[in-house]
Amino acid sequence: MMKNIYSVGQVNAYLKNMFAQDFLLGRIRIKGEVSNCKYHSSGHIYFSLKDESGTIAAVMFAGNRRNGLKFRMQDGDHVVVSGSVEVYERDGRYQLYAREITLDGAGALFLKFEALKKELEEMGMFAKEYKRPIPRFIKRLGIVTAPTGAAVQDIRNISHRRNPYVQLILYPAQVQGDGAAESIVNGIRALEQLGVDVIIAGRGGGSIEDLWAFNEEIVARAIFECSIPVISAVGHETDTTIADYVADLRAPTPSAAAELAIYDYAQLREALRMAHVSLNLRMKEHIHRQRQRQEHLKTKLGYLSPQMILNSRRQYLADLGEKLSQRMEYRLRENRHRIELLAGRLDAGSPAKKLSGGFSYVTDHAGQPLRQASQVQAGDTITVRTSDGKIRAQVLETEAAGVYGIQ
Repeated sequence: MMKNIYSVGQVNAYLKNMFAQDFLLGRIRIKGEVSNCKYHSSGHIYFSLKDESGTIAAVMFAGNRRNGLKFRMQDGDHVVVSGSVEVYERDGRYQLYAREITLDGAGALFLKFEALKKELEEMGMFAKEYKRPIPRFIKRLGIVTAPTGAAVQDIRNISHRRNPYVQLILYPAQVQGDGAAESIVNGIRALEQLGVDVIIAGRGGGSIEDLWAFNEEIVARAIFECSIPVISAVGHETDTTIADYVADLRAPTPSAAAELAIYDYAQLREALRMAHVSLNLRMKEHIHRQRQRQEHLKTKLGYLSPQMILNSRRQYLADLGEKLSQRMEYRLRENRHRIELLAGRLDAGSPAKKLSGGFSYVTDHAGQPLRQASQVQAGDTITVRTSDGKIRAQVLETEAAGVYGIQ
C-alpha cells in the first residue's frame, strides 16, 4: 500500500490552517528586544524579536502603524508586540504579524514621563517667573524623604557641618512603590502648614521605576502650589524628574540640596569678622579725612575772619597810601623840574628883561602892539615903554624901510 504524498504547497497550507485555528496564536502578546529593524519604503516595518532563548521574525504593515506604534522603534528597544503568529505560505515559515507595539517597562514609563512633561510645560508650571528665590539665611528646614534612607543622613551631616543651629524637621515619607506620591504630597503640605523656611523633597538615585513617585502629576502640583520654596533633590546628577522641573530649585543630590539650603555658619562668621575689620578701617579713614577737612576749614576760616579781612584791607590801604605818597612826590619833583624849565624859558622871553637891555615896547593909540610901520600914519600918537617908564610920541612920518622919526 502506497503512502500519501503531499506537495510543499499542501503542507504549507495545512500548517497555515493549523496556526489560524489556534486561538492563542491569533491573539498573542510577545515581549523581547528589537533587532534587524528596517523601515521599508512601502511603510512596512520588518524586524525580529529576540531574548536569551531564541528569535522570531516579525512585520508590522503600514496600515497598522498609525494607531499601533507611537514611537520610532529601533534596534535595542525592549517592546511588547500584540498580534498574531501565522505561516507565510510561500516561504513555509511562520512570523509575528504585529498590530500594536509598545515599549516594555522603563520604555513605557519614559513615554509617560515625556507626555506629562510636555503637558505641564505647556501649562507654564516650569516657567522661571514662578520660581521663588531660596532664602539665604534659614532657621527651619523641612525634609520630605524616607526616614531610613541615605538621603536624610546626608542632609543631617551637611547641616551639622555647615550650621548646627538650623532646625531640621523630617516628614518620614514613602518615596517608592504604591502610595508614595500621596505620601510625598502629604509631607509637602504638612511642612508648609508648619511654616518652615525651605523644603527639600527627594531621595537617593535609582531606576526610573524607583523614582517614579516624583514624576507623578499630583507631586508636581503640590510643589507648584506650595507657598514655601521647594528644592528638588532626586537621585544622582544624571537623573531628572518632573519634580526637578517644577521645583523652585533643582539639586543633583540630597547632599547638594543641603549645601544650597543651609548657609555656612563658619563662613558667615568669617565674613562678618572681615566686614567688622573693613568697617573699622573705613571709619578710621573717614575720621582722618574729616579731621583733615576740619583743619582745612579752620585755616580757611582764619583767612575769611572779619579781623583778618580788616587787617588785610588796612595793609592794602597802607600800601596804597605809600604808593600814592611816592607817586605824588615823584610828580612834584617832575613838575618842579618842568616849572624850572618853563621859568627859564619864560625868563628868557620876559619883556621886562628885554626892556632892560635897551629894547622898548611900542603900542598905538588903542594900546595894540605896534609891529609894522604900516599900522600908523604921520600924526598918530604912539606910546613907547622903556624899563623905567613910558614915552608918548607923535609920528612924523613912516618909511617902508622901517626907519621913522619920533617927536
